[in-house]
Amino acid sequence: MQTEAIKLVLDAIAMPTVAVDAFEQIIAMNKEGEALFGAHALNRNYKTMMRQPSVFETIEKTLLDGKDRDTSFQSTVNGTATSYDVSCRAVRPDPQFPLSHVILCFKDVTDINQAGQMRRDFVANVSHELRTPLTAMIGFIETLAGPARDDPKARDRFLPIMQGEAQRMNRLVGELLSLSRVEVDERVKPRDLICLNSVLRETLDALNPLAEKDGITIEAELPEKPLNLTGDADQLRQVFTNLIENAIKYGGEGKNVTLRMSISERDDVLRGPGCRVDVIDYGAGIAAIHLPRLTERFYRVDDHRSRELGGTGLGLAIVKHIINRHRGEMRISSTVGQGTTVSVILPVEASALR
Repeated sequence: MQTEAIKLVLDAIAMPTVAVDAFEQIIAMNKEGEALFGAHALNRNYKTMMRQPSVFETIEKTLLDGKDRDTSFQSTVNGTATSYDVSCRAVRPDPQFPLSHVILCFKDVTDINQAGQMRRDFVANVSHELRTPLTAMIGFIETLAGPARDDPKARDRFLPIMQGEAQRMNRLVGELLSLSRVEVDERVKPRDLICLNSVLRETLDALNPLAEKDGITIEAELPEKPLNLTGDADQLRQVFTNLIENAIKYGGEGKNVTLRMSISERDDVLRGPGCRVDVIDYGAGIAAIHLPRLTERFYRVDDHRSRELGGTGLGLAIVKHIINRHRGEMRISSTVGQGTTVSVILPVEASALR
């Protein structure tokens, strides 16, 4: 079989592809194959380049019997792991020749595998979050239906706990539904023209009673001039409600929360006209190690405290998807012992700044 002819065929394939001859030498690769194994792999024994027993076994068997097989291959480059599904197909250049050549095609399935793992993790997390309150409620119900059937003190003690656990499950289901909705809408850009100042003032009006209950004052620094931008008012209200609630809950009792809105003709993050809304608390702060993971589903810095305060671990994930839908950015900065600032940066039409 002519190596040049094989190379022409391999170059027409859009995924990494390698040809191995009957003597276990790599005789041809396309550009994608060279990117995966390096150009120096050409004319070398495939075992020195692939180094994975499952691939060795697949190639050896196919070279001997000419039967097509599939396997998997893992590659790590600069700390990044990539998973491939490998199709091993036999090519016999001469019917009289007892051994075959093989063509190996490497299909990148990293995203598919990661998506599958995310789904499994999501189901596991939801199951865990629901199992805990359900187990508690089943125990209380069994107690009230059995030994404590006629015990008013036990009833008065357990019923409020059961109510709290039921409310916790209701919040979790509500946020799961909300997360599902915002994920569906994420690729659909909002079209309504809204006044961001009004959205923020409405949010403050709704949350002021909660802040006053904890002895917290929300200091609003909003411009007098209305700012109109393209957005979904309900979703943005949800964003700022979540962020301000977090600042109230975790900022520390008796401390203030600042809501600051500023407008720029060229925001450094968006590289264009933008509006930045900062939600600032002056509480315990968050260690830097946690910051990159705060928008992950069910991730909590302090799991026990978050549960006590009614957190589901989904709020910032919902916020992230809504801001993505608005083509904006969210930045979180924090200093332990000094507080946390969450910044929402939204694009604005230049004409709205005049």
